[in-house]
Amino acid sequence: MLSPRIALVTRRPQPEYDHDLPVLARALGAAGADVHVVGWDDRDVDWAGFDLAVIRSTWDYSWRTVEYVAWAERCARLTRLANPADVVRWNTDKRYLGELAAAGVPTVPTSYCPPGTSPELPYAESEFVVKPSSGAGARYAARYRADERTAALAQIERMHEEGFTAMVQPYLRHIDVTGERALVYFGGQFLHAVQKGAVLEPGTAYDAVKMPHPDLRPWRPTEAELDVAERALAAIPGSPELLYARVDLVDGPEGGPLVMELELVEPNLFFAVHPGSDSLSRVTELILKAAA
Repeated sequence: MLSPRIALVTRRPQPEYDHDLPVLARALGAAGADVHVVGWDDRDVDWAGFDLAVIRSTWDYSWRTVEYVAWAERCARLTRLANPADVVRWNTDKRYLGELAAAGVPTVPTSYCPPGTSPELPYAESEFVVKPSSGAGARYAARYRADERTAALAQIERMHEEGFTAMVQPYLRHIDVTGERALVYFGGQFLHAVQKGAVLEPGTAYDAVKMPHPDLRPWRPTEAELDVAERALAAIPGSPELLYARVDLVDGPEGGPLVMELELVEPNLFFAVHPGSDSLSRVTELILKAAA
């Protein structure tokens, strides 16, 4: 029997801080797969030569979304792509949060300001967040006080000049205490979860480099968190078959979990936070099954 040929798709150059990728490549190779780590925009890659292409750390997509979605659609015509191209198209624009909210999923309240429109910033004595609707790793994201509207408007103007739609959200203060929780699913089943600290520190410029996953630690999700995560996954249009998913949650003003992001394109899987668990072996088995 021929070994399944599997592409683990990253960016070029491969990010040094993608700790999942070498671990996963070694595990798949040890399990008998013919594994290749490739860049999504490498024109020399023969996608038809793979049994499965698994999107991993394509973390530059947010600056090249149109090109990236076009690649996903082209790749999906030549081989099996995980996750599917229609999921990639939907999930690369965070306006999906509005769709989740309309479906009754508890989400962080969000307003959108595309280029050519004027933003509506909060007037209350509370902090708020501005970020692009297509973004990864907290790029172009910043936290503002109510008296920092001028700086926030300058950020939005800059984003509009570069073609980005701006998102405005309240800054949920519970995040400074309970952080974010990321619940990872693989093959439709809960895999494991992590807790991480607040990403947006006061006074940090929107165009500064930020640590997207500070203070990582294992987390055991509550029943309420599992319920919200599964409601979010069930609300994805078309009920697609997902190889992987990550649901990022924060606590709302009343203390209940809210969806901050639904990561279906290139989520970090946090293997290193769960050493000694069966997470890596389960993921390896499910990828091999998908490639068969």
